[in-house]
Amino acid sequence: MAASTRSAMRILSPRIHTIRQTTPSPLTQQARRLSSRYSNPTKRGFAAAPAQAPSFLGSTTSATESSDGANESLRTPHAEWEAKRQYHLGRMRFAGMGLLLSIAGLALVISNIDLDSLEQAEKKRKSGQQMDASDEANAQFQGKEVRVIGAGDGARIVAKAGGEEIELVETGTSSVPHFPKTIFLPTSPESKSNIAALPNDPLNTGNIENQEEYTLVGLGIRTVMWIQVYVVGLYIRTKDISTLQSKLIHHVNPIASTLVPGEKDDLRNKLLDPKESREIWSQLLEVPGIKTAWRVSPTRNTDFSHLRDGFVTGIQKRTQEAKQLAGSTGPSEYDAEDFGQSIQSFKHIFAGGKAPKGSILIMARDRDGALDVLFEPKPEENRRKEMEKLGSVADERISRLIWLGYLGGDKVSSEAARKGVVEGCVGFAGRPVGSAETMVS
Repeated sequence: MAASTRSAMRILSPRIHTIRQTTPSPLTQQARRLSSRYSNPTKRGFAAAPAQAPSFLGSTTSATESSDGANESLRTPHAEWEAKRQYHLGRMRFAGMGLLLSIAGLALVISNIDLDSLEQAEKKRKSGQQMDASDEANAQFQGKEVRVIGAGDGARIVAKAGGEEIELVETGTSSVPHFPKTIFLPTSPESKSNIAALPNDPLNTGNIENQEEYTLVGLGIRTVMWIQVYVVGLYIRTKDISTLQSKLIHHVNPIASTLVPGEKDDLRNKLLDPKESREIWSQLLEVPGIKTAWRVSPTRNTDFSHLRDGFVTGIQKRTQEAKQLAGSTGPSEYDAEDFGQSIQSFKHIFAGGKAPKGSILIMARDRDGALDVLFEPKPEENRRKEMEKLGSVADERISRLIWLGYLGGDKVSSEAARKGVVEGCVGFAGRPVGSAETMVS
């Protein structure tokens, strides 16, 4: 028995030795440490630090640190994914904005295409005629043939037909190439007793119904972004030119009868300055005063509502500007209820109706500031339709604000029109008082 036991031990001893030398797993080692620590009381002692935090805080902190480490390992791929997501979202937004702008631009271009001009150009191409629409437009004015008389600085552009001659001024656009140098408008009640010339009098050519003569001061093109909307020109009653000259000259030099070159530059700068121009034109528009009128001719087919919106916007801008200048001194003249009613009356004048390219809209301001709105459809062939009165507004604040919207203050409705009017005013102020009326007559 003992011999058999010893032989078995000899056989198993190498295997037992190999098992003893095998490195235990980490779990086995940890289990051994814990078992040895708590099974042997001598190994339980530890150096406790004073004022140590409670065990549950320490465990929480260590758990938090371990979880932060785990989250940190997961945070890097998540951050990369979020960055890619934001990048692609930004590209999608940029592409969407480009698509919207492209659609808006296409709609704007389509809405501003002049189909009449395209149709005429197509007819010319098919018939083999020259496709220069501007040349044809320049050759006609209200059914009359346009001619250039003279050369150089003394050249005159006139439209002649049936013994009638109208002197013209170039506008700078082929859509509405010319404006007349003088026009005739219906007389207002206070002027009927002071008519200087009878109908069709040779000295008052074109006066058909005892109308009053107005002279062009200056003109320009109103544009919205890069699109031409209409040509607008300021006219003054011819007999009021001397009053305008006197006020402009005395604003620069109170004792002068005309302005020298340096003084003309001073006047030009004042009329272009936002603050100075507002003050000068506010004085010139005082009532009773001079009679003026705006002549508006659309360069593309439009309607009254679009024109009205532009005029009302100008009124609102100058109203806000006036309130800001008044400060906190109390209610301004534009806060009154009757002013709001006057604006509504002005809007009703433009209630519906078309304004085709080349038609004529007149806004005339009399001595008392009352506004008359007249409209003449586009002349066809050699026939000229009668000018229709659309309505009137007696409140002088309405006409004053429309005039200031073109001439005084900052950001006027048409900078080109203001510059044209300024050059005309400087030209008047550079002549002796009263001489301009003689030249027109």
